[in-house]
Amino acid sequence: MGTYLPPWATAGGRVPGEDEDVVTMAVAAGLAATAPRALATPTITRVELISRDLPLLEGGNGAALLAGLGLPSDIEIREQIGGAPAALEAVAGAAPGTLVIAADVKGGAGAAAAVIGTAGVALSVTGRVSRSLPVTTRDAHGAVSDYSDPRLLRERGVSLSLEQVGVTGKVAVVAGLGGRDAAQLSVGDPPVVPTLGASAALFAVAALAERRDGGRVLAVEQATVALAELSSGSVAVCRDEPAPRPPLELRPAREAEIAISLAAYERAFDAKLRLRAARCLTCGTLSYPHRLRCLGCGSEGPVDTVPLPRDAEVYTLATIHVPVPGLATPYTVVLVELGDSGVRLLGRLTGVPAGSVAIGDRGSMVFRRVAVRTGVPDYGYAFRPGQPDVATLGDPQELAS
Repeated sequence: MGTYLPPWATAGGRVPGEDEDVVTMAVAAGLAATAPRALATPTITRVELISRDLPLLEGGNGAALLAGLGLPSDIEIREQIGGAPAALEAVAGAAPGTLVIAADVKGGAGAAAAVIGTAGVALSVTGRVSRSLPVTTRDAHGAVSDYSDPRLLRERGVSLSLEQVGVTGKVAVVAGLGGRDAAQLSVGDPPVVPTLGASAALFAVAALAERRDGGRVLAVEQATVALAELSSGSVAVCRDEPAPRPPLELRPAREAEIAISLAAYERAFDAKLRLRAARCLTCGTLSYPHRLRCLGCGSEGPVDTVPLPRDAEVYTLATIHVPVPGLATPYTVVLVELGDSGVRLLGRLTGVPAGSVAIGDRGSMVFRRVAVRTGVPDYGYAFRPGQPDVATLGDPQELAS
């Protein structure tokens, strides 16, 4: 399993950075789950993404998600709108080789992922009930209406649902409820779950797995509940959870945004999102992005592509304070050298305040949302300083196979 939390936090929990959304957080959690030291499963053959905060992109977000994960574009992928019960059932019902990811923006931002195999621990759904008590609704434009009656939800929602599903006694951990409500339903010292949405179910399972504790897992979303039994056993959990810090104060640009060129977007998609360079078959020189003529030998012959390292060192940088259409300021752009490849890449700084890195600082390239142009999320890579706790090198599909 793998987890990801953004570094930014308020009193209400973690919040996404200006360059983060469900897709970028799902990629971070998925890469953590497929890190080499955690991987002990068959080749990934299917991906499931569960969230209530999916970017409303016609055609779906599958292509960007698979590219960020380094998985082939022909892998089956399903995007499901749902909360903690849906995510819990997805993990319990998935076949071996499935990568299940759940991510949230609201109610505590974060993502968690599980690679389903034939060893480790077993999770089985023992009860479920779907009831309608729409205390929170969202319209087609994303505007949320909150009935805001915790007592109604507790007494006419969760309590009645638990009676219908036959829950007697307390459970090991509750996903989807916060604070006192979750504690009242839990036995002993339940693990802290940092989110309330779909990812809460996977955070809860990961916490129990780290303790090598089995037990009942209860997932709640409004008046809908799902109950599952987790066996005891050993599961590797890789956490990408930087220490929390206050959100940055950024100035949004007021100028009109720059329109997207879909031709350029499509042409650069694979190289930019998969971070793969062209390699000249004549002399072996790498070029990123791909060039018609090799910079090493001048050949215009065929090339192949190779994955670039994700570890990076700052070669030079600049911090921008002048407003730029579509980008909030201030922000820092860095030119970094990728591992020992000799390839240099221009990207933005992420995860830390602008201007907080220097030439020679090391870190890694992480999947982020570069911009939103004409309503289209444009993804790429940004530089995060420091050494992360999870592996960020290589291609997860190559590692899995």
